[in-house]
Amino acid sequence: MRSIQRRLSLGLVSVLLIVGLVLVQTSLWLFEQGLQRYLEAGLRNDSENLLVALVRGPQGIQLDERRLSPAYQRPFSGHYFRIDFADTHWRSRSLWDKELPLLEQPGLHSNPQLGPEGQHLLVLRSDYRRLGQSISISVAQDYTPVQESFRRMRQIGLGLGLAGLLLILLLQRVTVRRALRPLENAREQIAQLQQGQRSQLDAQVPEELEPLVAQINHLLAHTEDSLKRSRNALGNLGHALKTPLAVLLSLASSDKLDAHPELRKVLQAQLEQVQQRLNRELNRARLAGDALPGALFDCDAELPGLLATLNMIHGEHLDLSYVAPAGLHLPWDREDLLELLGNLLDNACKWADAEVRLSVAQTPEGFVLAVEDDGPGIPETQRDQVLSRGTRLDEQTDGHGLGLGIVRDIVEAWGGQLRLEESQWGGLRVVIELPRI
Repeated sequence: MRSIQRRLSLGLVSVLLIVGLVLVQTSLWLFEQGLQRYLEAGLRNDSENLLVALVRGPQGIQLDERRLSPAYQRPFSGHYFRIDFADTHWRSRSLWDKELPLLEQPGLHSNPQLGPEGQHLLVLRSDYRRLGQSISISVAQDYTPVQESFRRMRQIGLGLGLAGLLLILLLQRVTVRRALRPLENAREQIAQLQQGQRSQLDAQVPEELEPLVAQINHLLAHTEDSLKRSRNALGNLGHALKTPLAVLLSLASSDKLDAHPELRKVLQAQLEQVQQRLNRELNRARLAGDALPGALFDCDAELPGLLATLNMIHGEHLDLSYVAPAGLHLPWDREDLLELLGNLLDNACKWADAEVRLSVAQTPEGFVLAVEDDGPGIPETQRDQVLSRGTRLDEQTDGHGLGLGIVRDIVEAWGGQLRLEESQWGGLRVVIELPRI
């Protein structure tokens, strides 16, 4: 969610900056153009007043100074003029000893010219015909105060724009956070679902999320129902097979097969093997019990029950123990870990004389699970062979040789490693290294 908020914030900042800069620059340019048009009208009026002030005198054209604005008399007042006709030109007294440049073309010179005392001048040239003479009148006005005003306006506008941008970002952050809160709640609920703290997502969500939440809840309900049906079917099948197996075992032990001792021996061995396998599967199904979908493995809650059930299956003569940090939760599905540890411990119990120990440790890289027993162990040259599904080194021991093969498949699916070593009692030590999720 934070990455979404960050991308939205960056996107909004970029858009606001671009749009804001374009709007500010366009507004200032339009305002300046309008102001120049306004000043141009004033300069044109001054030019026409100067034209009217030109009169015929004894020595030709003269300028009636009584009709001039006092600003043209005061040195460096910011208002200047230049009149060109024939081979002469007049200039205002306000220019003092400076000259006003003559523009090449009539009209307003929008780029301010440098004038007296560093003033930037806005100059308008107008051409007329008066008293039989072609007359060019250039009037100028100091544009420096306007530029200073624009500079202050730009600074104030920049400050106000930044303040507005910060305010918009703050409001946008609050709005986005409130808008994404349902998604954050859904994410938290999915995490709780993964940890086994709830069975479904809350249905009270915004209208846009209702189809997604409804579909997830439907899938969860369907998955849980399928698991329950599978467990019930396994239990029903096991209980349904118990009676026929008991009958078959009774028949195999009866006097009717005295004439076929070899057949009796084979039937008894196979039926007892099926019965043992069936009992183990029923015990494991009973051990799994009801769990929320995606429930994680709580070592303190699960391991005592797992060891107690294995003690009931293999006999109280075995000393089953475990070592694990208090409060440790393994970040994998409870059912998968019960399958993995159940196979490892079941295999160890079948071969152990008296001791079986499970160790669970947390490392910086992940987790290490180890199951060791005090049985005969496996020679180092044969350890790779027993990891194959269905391979057994001793056909006299009950089982089908599937345990370590199943464990290997689960470990490989989780990206872990499986090793066979010698335990401290001389038996087998199975070590599993699992990376963090």
